[in-house]
Amino acid sequence: MKKIVVLGAGYAGILTAKKLEKKFRKLKMDHEVSISIIDRHPFHTMLTELHEVAAGRVEEDSIRISLKKVFAGRNVEIITDTISQISIEEKKLTGSQGEYDYDYLVLAAGSKPTFFGVEGAEEYSYKLWSYEDAMLLKERIHEMFRNAACEPDEKEKRRLLTFYVVGAGFTGVEMAGELAEYVPFLCEEYEIDPSLVSMHDVDILKRTVPILPEKLSGKVERRLEKMGVTVMMETGVTAIGKDYIELNQNGRKNQYPAGTVIWTAGIESADITGEAAKTLESVGRGRIQVDSYLRAKDHEEVYVVGDNMMYVPQGEKDPVPQMVENCEQSADTAARNMVCAITGTGAMEEYHPSFHGVMVSVGGRYGVARVGLPSHMFNLCSFFAMLSKHFINVVYFIQVLGWNKVWSYVCHEFFTIRNRRSFLGGHFSNRTPSFLLAPLRVWLGAVWVFEGVMKIVEGWMGQPMLSGFFGGANQFFNSILAPYGITGIGGAAPSADAVASATSAAADAVSSATGAAAGAVSAGVPVFSYHILGIIDATLVSSVGLSHATLSDYAFKLDFAPMNWFVNNVILPNGGLQLFMQRGIVIAEILIGLALMAGLFNFLSSGVSLVLQFMFVCTTGLYLNTFWMIFAGIAVLIGGGRTFGLDYYVMPWLKKKWRKLPFIRKWYLYND
Repeated sequence: MKKIVVLGAGYAGILTAKKLEKKFRKLKMDHEVSISIIDRHPFHTMLTELHEVAAGRVEEDSIRISLKKVFAGRNVEIITDTISQISIEEKKLTGSQGEYDYDYLVLAAGSKPTFFGVEGAEEYSYKLWSYEDAMLLKERIHEMFRNAACEPDEKEKRRLLTFYVVGAGFTGVEMAGELAEYVPFLCEEYEIDPSLVSMHDVDILKRTVPILPEKLSGKVERRLEKMGVTVMMETGVTAIGKDYIELNQNGRKNQYPAGTVIWTAGIESADITGEAAKTLESVGRGRIQVDSYLRAKDHEEVYVVGDNMMYVPQGEKDPVPQMVENCEQSADTAARNMVCAITGTGAMEEYHPSFHGVMVSVGGRYGVARVGLPSHMFNLCSFFAMLSKHFINVVYFIQVLGWNKVWSYVCHEFFTIRNRRSFLGGHFSNRTPSFLLAPLRVWLGAVWVFEGVMKIVEGWMGQPMLSGFFGGANQFFNSILAPYGITGIGGAAPSADAVASATSAAADAVSSATGAAAGAVSAGVPVFSYHILGIIDATLVSSVGLSHATLSDYAFKLDFAPMNWFVNNVILPNGGLQLFMQRGIVIAEILIGLALMAGLFNFLSSGVSLVLQFMFVCTTGLYLNTFWMIFAGIAVLIGGGRTFGLDYYVMPWLKKKWRKLPFIRKWYLYND
């Protein structure tokens, strides 16, 4: 059996392991190859989102993804250990918990901060390169505000509230932006005058995020300044102490008081990669030189992906960047080539990355991006840049943890966002107590039960009635549209019985609709009728003159051509099918109603309620005073049954049982 060991559960490592497992499973070789992934943590960390946790925008669990969940139902062994030695010649890894042999090694250990020999930087600054770093920094920020709130000396208070971010690349700018966005809320919470807080972003570079076009860098700097951050470019850091920072400005060293210094100035390969670099060919900061197939030079059994690799693609001048998209694409190439090497079939693939741009957020509400295709890039800022960021994250989460993580991410970023710190302004964030929806849910359910019972009384369970139900509704609309030269559905003038049937169908839950008389119909007027894409007619009419109309006199219909064909050619010619459909509608209305009243399977019940309403809009139309049922269904769709309902008890139990099913865990079809 061939042993594959993936060292590191970062972006590149986790994707490589998943892709390898999937490829060997498809080849039915999953019992001939063992795949292990080793990391010092039992979870994967979203390093690109650390600043959001450090500055209190999202909860810490939003950046931590359990490896057990990622590899559930997959033939991948998860090993939690800290590897300290790599013997390339012996093909062996040594960790604190044991030794691990391999036939093929994937080096994906990631990076760590580098301090460039700056005195005191490692000892006194706060880093932002791990889950622990984010948690420590989050607590540090709060600690400074707590201490400052109790500090009587203004000079010391100002020092405590002085923050320096060293580095103006991606991480530095994003951390400075998040902090600046967080400070006003902290000032309010701890009753501190905002003028006492000072924030600085320092870098020796000429401009922020130099990988971006100069125009976008300018937007980033202006945004930071607007948020209260002093951007100090072409300024070097020469020393950091317990309560100060020393800067080199125009050749002079100046010392400034500082409460917190956050170091984001650069990265180098992790310690274990540096250990491997003693044997493998490497370049600056411990990056391993690889060939076009992502194999270490002179060691074809060692593949290197993500931040650990040094590779200049053919036709390019610069090495591949240390960013997430390189991790994703290199993982795919390495997995493919390793399968070819092990099976001895297929042609290996050279690594030709095709990057689709970069983006940087400055707080939760603003960002800039340079995205597109390699041959055509374009700039985005503000709303569209943030939208692209979230879209990119969702694409990554689909690969890692599927629906489970996507839903969790949406909840963290939009539905439970604090202090409206979202590019959507917090409009989707939960604010209304869910117990206030309980009366609306019960009333919606009661109306559905009433409608189902009334249909039984009218004989829906015993004889076909849909011909009159649909036909009368069509005649009702056409009798109003035709005199104005508006093309309708077609049909003869309605009889009194047809009118009564049509008005009842159009209301479909509103008793006032059945009171429409033939004379009232003839006096009706169209309000608008639009043709959309050649297959949809959106029509609004009033059954009486507009000067006398009330809400219950306006009827709206979406005339959907495919649905009309289905009704006219499949359902109506078949009496047995009509009766089957009628009984299904009646039973569905009663079951929906009872479920909503009891708060049982609320999401499903509300969803079916909306589907039925949509069917009625497309077949018979609805009076506007019935539309409250549509909006009520939307309002109680999510979480409406968790308060004063059976879902409070049933859903946690069902969720627990559901998550234990192997198929569900493998495909991530559950929510945490």
